[in-house]
Parts: sequence; structure tokens; C-alpha cells
Amino acid sequence: MRVIYTLLLSVGLLFTLSVTQVEASPVDTYEFRDEVTKIRFQALTKELRCPKCQNQNLADSNSPIAKDLRKELYELLQQGKADSEIVNFMVDRYGEFVLYRPRVSALTYVLWFGPAVLILLGIIVVIVIVRRKPIDKKQLELTTEQQDKLNSLVNDK
Repeated sequence: MRVIYTLLLSVGLLFTLSVTQVEASPVDTYEFRDEVTKIRFQALTKELRCPKCQNQNLADSNSPIAKDLRKELYELLQQGKADSEIVNFMVDRYGEFVLYRPRVSALTYVLWFGPAVLILLGIIVVIVIVRRKPIDKKQLELTTEQQDKLNSLVNDK
């Protein structure tokens, strides 16, 4: 019986160690020629989205594709490419999804202007409902029968 417990404990420890090794990933370390290039790298990794991850930028993602893209970004910066050239390269390769703030184009009009149009339509609907023709006061007045019935109900209490 003791052998079984020892075996189960060993397997559990082995599993625990393997899980922690999978989650722990090495940190990318890059040597930059100046502080401006380093700041540009950090800004671009925060602006570009990982193509594999749902809502993570390149700086936060540990996926292999994000690691490769950070390396590619570093190499493009070392070649002296401008930020716009790097962003265009990434968009050409991975599509508009790679941008956290997609560009305004015919494909993204709904994304950029849809919420404003919906809010404007909502305001128009509210104004139309509020400005409707007011109800005639004669319709609000009680008939003598209704007034007598109301008075009798109130007086009964």
C-alpha cells in the first residue's frame, strides 16, 4: 500500500513540475542601439494584436506566433524601418485584425461610425415620442359617473 502512495505522490509531483514549466516562459531580451528604438519597440508591441490570441497584444502574449512577431518587429526596427512601414507590413501579412485600432476604410465604416449612428437614431426616436401631439385635456377628465364612483370608493374607506 505504501508503494502505491509513493507512486501516486511521485506522479503528482511530476505532473505539477511539468505544468509549471509549461506556464513559465523565457522573457525576450533584445539589445537596442538607443532608447528611442526601445520605446518604439514597446509601443508597437502594445499596439499590435497577437493573431492567435483573442484580446492580447504582442507584449502580453506568450504564444509562439507572438514570440516570432516580436522577433520580426525587432529585426525590422534594427533595419531602420519606420513605424508606419512596420504596421503596413504586419497588416499586409495578417490583416486588419492585427491592429487594436483598425484604420478607417470602406470595410470598417460600420465599426467606427455604427455606434454613433445608433445613438443618433435613439435620440431621434426619443424626441419624436416626446414631441408627439399632446393628449387632449377633455380625454383626461372623468365623466360625472366615473367621478361619483371614485368618490364613493374613497369615502367607503
